[in-house]
Amino acid sequence: MKRILTIVGARPQFIKAAAISHVIKEKYPDSISEDILHTGQHYDDSMSGRFFDELDIPRPKYNLGVGSAPHGAQTATMLKNIEEVILSNTYDGIIVYGDTNSTLAGALAASKQHLPVYHIEAGLRSFNRNMPEEINRILTDHVSHLLFAPTQTAVQNLRNEGFTESSILLSGDVMLDNVRHYAPIAAASQTPHDADILLTLHRNFNADSKERLNNILSAIDAFASEHHVHVLFPVHPRTRQMLENMNFNSIQTTEPLSYLQTLAQLDRSRLVMTDSGGLQKEAYFCGKPSVILRSETEWKEIVDDGAALLADADPLRIRNAAESLWKTTPNAPTAFGDGHAAEKIIKILAS
Repeated sequence: MKRILTIVGARPQFIKAAAISHVIKEKYPDSISEDILHTGQHYDDSMSGRFFDELDIPRPKYNLGVGSAPHGAQTATMLKNIEEVILSNTYDGIIVYGDTNSTLAGALAASKQHLPVYHIEAGLRSFNRNMPEEINRILTDHVSHLLFAPTQTAVQNLRNEGFTESSILLSGDVMLDNVRHYAPIAAASQTPHDADILLTLHRNFNADSKERLNNILSAIDAFASEHHVHVLFPVHPRTRQMLENMNFNSIQTTEPLSYLQTLAQLDRSRLVMTDSGGLQKEAYFCGKPSVILRSETEWKEIVDDGAALLADADPLRIRNAAESLWKTTPNAPTAFGDGHAAEKIIKILAS
């Protein structure tokens, strides 16, 4: 029996972990044993607890409860506590996802104990090192034993950085697995809001700047008013305090959505406007175009396919991108695999 420690800490990782945990439970219960460690990076129930229940993920064996802190302090606390868990157990490897501080802390703790690191969603690059996520991705890849790349672009990024072919595996994207599995469940069980545009903002360069936030929201509100449609804006906890004294006629704020609520809202909406990497993909997988409220994206395949446009916080670019995409229906997402990425990953780990 191979013992694996899965490290999660943020909303996107809970979703990705669901695909992996389900395959272990359903197809490999006699060959892989999984413990889940939750760092507590996302600790609000709307961003954490309900995802485990909704997606039927095993409750974490360990919860570090680190909460919010500056990047260095948060990562250091995670690193110390994850190392203690590793030293008190006998694991054959750890799984980390994506690009959060939890990802980096888990990868560093494991690599210092000579424990194999399996990085799911490896090889992504925005080529913007001002993003903390970009630093986390690069460092995690460079201490990982196996690199599960979701797309051919990610594979090429790793090759360009000199990784050996034996360490790179083109797995496809586990988030596509989840969308295909959960979308019918969401459609049957959730009631979406009456809004044609779904908006999210959580990146520090948007959420922590009143000027950028106002530029973005004013442009979106103007577009929505002109088209007589409504915008649903589930507000990330870090963004809410910046919205004080901002009022927009066509934008309705709400608490963060669960995963199933998000899928139901995507089905209802015509357009997504976001700075989230995960929501870009979820929109694409659901056949919805997106305006990316950043100057770059690590998911260039979506832009190359004409399903998304980069607009940053420029009001004119936002309006033009929204107009261009308003009646667009994206193609099927062939670049992200066949919807069986988790099975491929676990088959490799089991062997």
